[in-house]
Amino acid sequence: MVERTSFGNPLVEQRTLLAGRGFVRLERAVFRVSGAEHLEWLHSFLTTDFKNLKPGVGREALLLSATGHIERVFHAVDDGEATLLITSADEDGKFVAWLKRMVLRSKVVVEVLTDEVQMLGGFGELSADAQVFGGEALAVWQDPWPNTVLGGARYAAAPVEPWKYFEAVLPGSIDLVELAAAESLNEVGTDALEALRIAAHRPSGVDIDDRSLPHEFDWLATAVHLSKGCYRGQETVAKVHNLGHPPRRLVMLHLDGSGHLLPEIGAEVSLGESVVGKVTSAAQHHEMGPIALALVTRRTDEAAELSVGGIAAAQELIVPASAGKAANIDAQRTLLMGKRG
Repeated sequence: MVERTSFGNPLVEQRTLLAGRGFVRLERAVFRVSGAEHLEWLHSFLTTDFKNLKPGVGREALLLSATGHIERVFHAVDDGEATLLITSADEDGKFVAWLKRMVLRSKVVVEVLTDEVQMLGGFGELSADAQVFGGEALAVWQDPWPNTVLGGARYAAAPVEPWKYFEAVLPGSIDLVELAAAESLNEVGTDALEALRIAAHRPSGVDIDDRSLPHEFDWLATAVHLSKGCYRGQETVAKVHNLGHPPRRLVMLHLDGSGHLLPEIGAEVSLGESVVGKVTSAAQHHEMGPIALALVTRRTDEAAELSVGGIAAAQELIVPASAGKAANIDAQRTLLMGKRG
């Protein structure tokens, strides 16, 4: 697990980030995928639409197991010649080897850039020609959240917190201290970013486990194209969305802050005497106080007050219990339109 950081006052740092006056150093693995068939190749095994990816447009994609469970989350941006893939830094070499084996006879080249670049996160809605970090960025990924991308589906309403987040890839040779001074930027810790992410209902790779399905996090909105060609895990994605319900749902918890304590990641979430889920992320927010993301069972009463280690926890709905069964909804709409006609 990547260690979280703070520069003394994460509440002030959150305001600095939201105002566009700060940046966060990120620990990420970065790959460059090039070659005449690189977009088609990515399209073939990741969940989003790469065939129609335009230069400079950010994509989010998931790598799923054969049973549809999330194995890895990617942030992707193309420059017209190659796609940069940004993913978690918990890398032991096995994934790199697997990725290169996947090339087979495709006209694709995979390069590992992790040790040659540095990753920064920041806030702001960027135009295509925006100068980020003094124009030194090699690539900038603008997060599509909370929008619903073409081919996606959203179960929840848009999050209440603004989320104009981006990640920039910079050359490793750049002196960030000098760059920050020249751009009047302040470096802030990852604690601040984590609090803003939770408040925006934004799922991350830290929230998943070996049972995670995209539907449980509302990831169909930004990371899954429901009508693209075949990819690993597609059958499960389609079945759960059209015919079933995800077994768990992501919820934001407003925690009783009187004890000034945050729950441990993985802490049990209870409804009365029954354990109904677990905490996946937690942080102190500059306005809301202590908040957390948790995965709870789908049938957990959406209005019930929960508890985490004896701390009262009020739910803020993200993924509703009704998520899924889209085929039934479409059939009902067709029937209704037929009656009206």
